[in-house]
Amino acid sequence: MRERLVQRLTLAGYSAGWALVRRLPERAAYALFGALADVAVRRGGRGVRRLEANLRRAAPAAGPDELAALVRAGMRSYLRYWCDTFRMSDWPRERVMATTTVVDGHHVSEALAAGRGFIGALPHMGNWDHAGAWAAAVHAPVLSVAERLRPEELYDRFVAHRRRLGISVLPLTGGGALVPALRDWLRANRIVCLLTDRDLSATGVEVQLLGERARVAPGPAILALQTGAPLHPITVAYDERGIVVTFHPRVVPPAAGTTRQRVQAMCQQVADAFGAAITAAPQDWHMLQRVFVADLSQGHAPGAAADDAVPAR
Repeated sequence: MRERLVQRLTLAGYSAGWALVRRLPERAAYALFGALADVAVRRGGRGVRRLEANLRRAAPAAGPDELAALVRAGMRSYLRYWCDTFRMSDWPRERVMATTTVVDGHHVSEALAAGRGFIGALPHMGNWDHAGAWAAAVHAPVLSVAERLRPEELYDRFVAHRRRLGISVLPLTGGGALVPALRDWLRANRIVCLLTDRDLSATGVEVQLLGERARVAPGPAILALQTGAPLHPITVAYDERGIVVTFHPRVVPPAAGTTRQRVQAMCQQVADAFGAAITAAPQDWHMLQRVFVADLSQGHAPGAAADDAVPAR
């Protein structure tokens, strides 16, 4: 009974926020979310503490004041993502295009020209929905995988929101076999984008990220080996105008070794690209959950949301 009540309150809160923020003048909406971020930092809840622990790895030389400022900037970036999310369904295509700066976008256009589809591995940085909307508008339909939220109505609402942006979503659980659906999408010469910097399945691959052991999702690497589609890390950071989407060089599968060894090597290449991007814009890495091996407590699966109430993305 208590869980159902919490779910109904969660749905009501998101629904009210979605309606209110879309009606507010833009400047007022973003100012409100910036203020909410500052309140969250002052309260210092579990999500904020986890963000601080993760950002400490991204900026190891930061002193206490510098780290505190980085955490505040990180929460403001995270709440900017949510304000974008609530408002983006109303954005015309022209706004999506005008607020997207692309670095080395030739990687995706060349892959699609070759007819083999394109796999993007992304961290929780900036606004990947915005990047997906751009990719769908410019190149090809985008398919991703997301955690199934509770209540179900909330998950359905996020799926519908992303569909309007040109992004189709498969549920991580309870929706049938994922890999065949992803393979079919690539065979149709389309784009698959998967968030990779957090292990949601307890089968993650251990890599070095920001100089420390972490677990990342192996799905993009496995899919690339199975299909031959090119795999590229993609990172997204905010700027004053909107987002900067960077397509990193193709992840090269090792020619020899077991499948596990080849996947591990490919995941490390992805983690190296993520680490460089996070170091350059740590405030835009919205990682409010455990990702480093040292932080994974006994009794929690590697991908478990042990730090929540943090909304899943």
